[in-house]
Amino acid sequence: MKNKHLYLSITAALGLTLGSYPALAQDYRQVHQEAILIDTHNDVLISVMEGLDISKDLRGRTHSDLARFKEGGVDAQFFSVWSDETGNFKYAMQQIDSLEAIVKRHPDKLLLATDVAGIEQAVQEGKMAALIGVEGGHMIDNDLQKLEQLYNRGTRYLTLTWNNSTPWASSAADETSGKLPKAKRGLSKKGRQIVSRMNELGMLVDLSHVGEKTFWDVMAVTTKPVLVSHSCVHSINPIPRNLTDKQIKAVAKNGGVIHLNFFSDFLDSEFRTRLKNFMDVHKPESDSLKAAGWSNDAVMDYLAETYSADVMHIRPPLSVLIDHVDHIVNLVGVDYVGLGSDFDGITSAPQQLDGVQDFPNVTKALLARGYSEADVKKILGGNFLRVFRANGG
Repeated sequence: MKNKHLYLSITAALGLTLGSYPALAQDYRQVHQEAILIDTHNDVLISVMEGLDISKDLRGRTHSDLARFKEGGVDAQFFSVWSDETGNFKYAMQQIDSLEAIVKRHPDKLLLATDVAGIEQAVQEGKMAALIGVEGGHMIDNDLQKLEQLYNRGTRYLTLTWNNSTPWASSAADETSGKLPKAKRGLSKKGRQIVSRMNELGMLVDLSHVGEKTFWDVMAVTTKPVLVSHSCVHSINPIPRNLTDKQIKAVAKNGGVIHLNFFSDFLDSEFRTRLKNFMDVHKPESDSLKAAGWSNDAVMDYLAETYSADVMHIRPPLSVLIDHVDHIVNLVGVDYVGLGSDFDGITSAPQQLDGVQDFPNVTKALLARGYSEADVKKILGGNFLRVFRANGG
């Protein structure tokens, strides 16, 4: 999921124009500008760690750079501090160092924020608030003191697990694969201590990636509203990373918020089939190119350019993302949904969402679906601000 090359190589062939809803052309940009747009999950720090400079134009290489954040009207961005299961506390701190260095190099564009006041200050100064979320509880090295050190460095949410489980919390991937026996699922005693300490600190408990047993154990322990930073709706697309209706209702009862992931495979149950069919059709050619020494990325670039008409049909329409918004709103109300794009951590997003510059298209689609300006502003950021304040932010 962290390899973005296929999506980036075909994205130009698949975007739709902003003229899809002409009646809204004069209105949606003003609504978007007035809203405080908060995206709770972006993985571009991975690319920074690999040497890319997000102050440069990175179109075609990433979903994100500083100019495109501005173009997309992003007011506050949670930068994901991520690693696979091999990562640790030291690597998390190195990523935070990198983010701090970017902010220091661009004080006219960025402000490192740790609370609502910081976000509001950034908006007033015409900057983007940069916030820190750590994706994967394994990066605290099973040490409460390291959790506190991450908080002191500015981390304001911790995703309790990534796809791998920790000794104190089980992941959705491990629970559903059968890898873990039932007795090992959920929060351990230490896991409950970690959640309680996060509540005390004011660090949001992020339930994306966690298994159902962990989810319900957290709901029994937490005293603060939870965050689901980048997940979608299970009843629309029944995969382990998405939330069931029962879970959605529990988040609403808790006063938390669910931020929707833009990954096509989480949004659209047919996406994987379409992608597999495309790759199967072109497998002989792909195998031949790889045998000739082509890298996988080069092969993907070639297929995307050569068969652009075919790949047009792989990505879902933007309307599918709005369907997930609708489902949550119809189930529990408009106060419990937001946006957590997962840009630069995903291989495909819906049409019209080619990068962070395209967030205005979401506003446009929400208005076209019949959402009021006030409700759109809640979805774009207002709901998160409420949860952040409730956690002490």
